Amino acid sequence: MNTTNSTSPVTKFILLGFPSLGWLSRTLLCTLLSSTYTGMVAGNLSIMWAVLRDPRLQRLPMYILLGNFAWVEIVYVTTTMPRMLFDLMNPSVPISFLDCFMQFYVFFSMGATESFLLSTMALDRYLDICHPLRYPVLMSPQISWVLAASCWLVGFLWFMMPVVLISQLSFCGPNTLDHFVCNPDPLLAASCAPAPWTEQTFSTMTSLIIFGTVLFILTSYGLIIRAVLRLPAGSGRQKAFSTCTSHLAIVGLFYGSIMVTYVNPATSGRSGKVVTLFYTVGTPFLNPLIYSLRNKEMKEALRRTLLGGQ
Repeated sequence: MNTTNSTSPVTKFILLGFPSLGWLSRTLLCTLLSSTYTGMVAGNLSIMWAVLRDPRLQRLPMYILLGNFAWVEIVYVTTTMPRMLFDLMNPSVPISFLDCFMQFYVFFSMGATESFLLSTMALDRYLDICHPLRYPVLMSPQISWVLAASCWLVGFLWFMMPVVLISQLSFCGPNTLDHFVCNPDPLLAASCAPAPWTEQTFSTMTSLIIFGTVLFILTSYGLIIRAVLRLPAGSGRQKAFSTCTSHLAIVGLFYGSIMVTYVNPATSGRSGKVVTLFYTVGTPFLNPLIYSLRNKEMKEALRRTLLGGQ
């Protein structure tokens, strides 16, 4: 195992990944992850293609947001997956300091953007169900694009300060990071001295975005449920709930795995890596399946655009 002397400044890191796996296990895992990654990219590109090519979907704010969400998923996974696959088949090859922190920044920025987009999609469902008459004005396609762009902008600004603070720390070695991505916990552990203020800053920013967006989403759906229960029993309720189930399923998958990782400090080592692997690979892979299988409009749009139907 390559390490650097504890007195030498670190300019490269080694991502340990899953060091206990043998060659055969690494090959099988690499094959599985490659297939999942290919399916994830294909599924999310299909959603983007359908939204871009179908004039009907382009007029619906929910699908404008969904198209942005699909692009976030592709970038989110691509930030880590190629390097992860490379490290599985080429262990102990170092990653440069700059590449490591670029991965760290983009990975967490895309996670923040995804959180804001999920919140905006909850707002869209709330306005559609609770204020149907004012919905075309409150959530027009133009407003949807502004909200989507705002999610991207704020998402990329959110973790900028914590990432810069961590990058300014001195790293004395060893240069091994016990993870398959450049994550704050192993980076802070590799610093020459404790950095409580930097650690607290990152923890605060992470907690704010997780709990803030979760609270917003839960509040939105609480108001939605109250409004739907006031409707006469029958198809009205079923139709209202059917437009929310796909979004709720993705919210549950995304936030459930993230909270296990960043809120429960007991989750570490291999178990922490497995949970991280799930929300960085598994959830983005399931998202297009959830939306395409449970959404009639999306299935029809995919059929029209991908199969040439009218």
